[in-house]
Amino acid sequence: MWDNLLRDVFWGVGFLAVSALVALITFQEKLLYVPVVPGATREYPFTPERLRMHFEDVWLTAKDGVKLHAWLLKYSATTRGPTILFLQENAGNIAHRLESSRYTMDRLHCNMLLLSYRGYGASEGKPTEQGLRLDAQAALDHLLGREDIDPKRIVVFGRSLGGAVGADLVHRNPGKVAALVVENTFTSVLDMAGVVLPVLSNLLSTKGVRPLNGLVRSQWRTIDVIGKVDTPILFLSGAKDELVPPAHMRLLYTEAQKNTVGSSLFVEVAAGGHMDTWLRGGQRYWRVLSLFITHHAGGSAGGGEGERGGNVELLEEVDEVVRESAGELTLRRVADGAKM
Repeated sequence: MWDNLLRDVFWGVGFLAVSALVALITFQEKLLYVPVVPGATREYPFTPERLRMHFEDVWLTAKDGVKLHAWLLKYSATTRGPTILFLQENAGNIAHRLESSRYTMDRLHCNMLLLSYRGYGASEGKPTEQGLRLDAQAALDHLLGREDIDPKRIVVFGRSLGGAVGADLVHRNPGKVAALVVENTFTSVLDMAGVVLPVLSNLLSTKGVRPLNGLVRSQWRTIDVIGKVDTPILFLSGAKDELVPPAHMRLLYTEAQKNTVGSSLFVEVAAGGHMDTWLRGGQRYWRVLSLFITHHAGGSAGGGEGERGGNVELLEEVDEVVRESAGELTLRRVADGAKM
């Protein structure tokens, strides 16, 4: 009797595990890319016009023919200051980023291009890793081709998934971007699978050959790309990130040091969560971001070309801001403790 019961339990658990794995593999894009947040629709809940922002509706065509939508937000109608190509997180659409974008523009005096990935907002298509690569490239090409945008002052800023998209974009476009900002980004989707479902940690990983790696279509191996980026990088990490373990960001910084020694910075926000690091960091978060962009992208929209001092001067200025924060921010010169 007990033998039969144990056998039934074993096969039952095995069936559930296999079923869960099959579902995970089959619907992986729907789990990774979430254009519509629960309780909302795909449409934009509000627009820059409603917030009285200077903006332009931009329509792009990716290399594979997919039509994409973006908003170009201008700090003022005539500015040619730094322009941030913002690549969003995996959930919701660019309308949900308007409030943080307004914060960014008010404090950094910059322009911003908010890109709707394929399948998000008003953009056509369905999101895939290769598709998002093409989308980001179309957005960068658009900025580089505009007469009202200074091509030498373009900064790519990606949060979470957007950081993976941004790192890949900058890696594929050497010399075309002034700087890269990465916030709360994962080392890879493979490594995140083991975070979400620990039982998968031995089956999926960027560390060595794992049996199920080949079944994951969108892997976003940022850890394999970040060390090949020769553009200055600012890593902004929330120490209380509840979705992506902060160790992922430290590992990315460690890898980046191989190619950007002296021009990459890692700043940790003590109270920062996955989605609110930019809020929890307070004014000093913006001060660090401003110093970094001013140094590498030639100053604010109202300040001309700005001064490009050496990396030592930038490090000293950021260090001063961090010391004034009394523990709210931490500057890591080496990515100590970078383990998962």
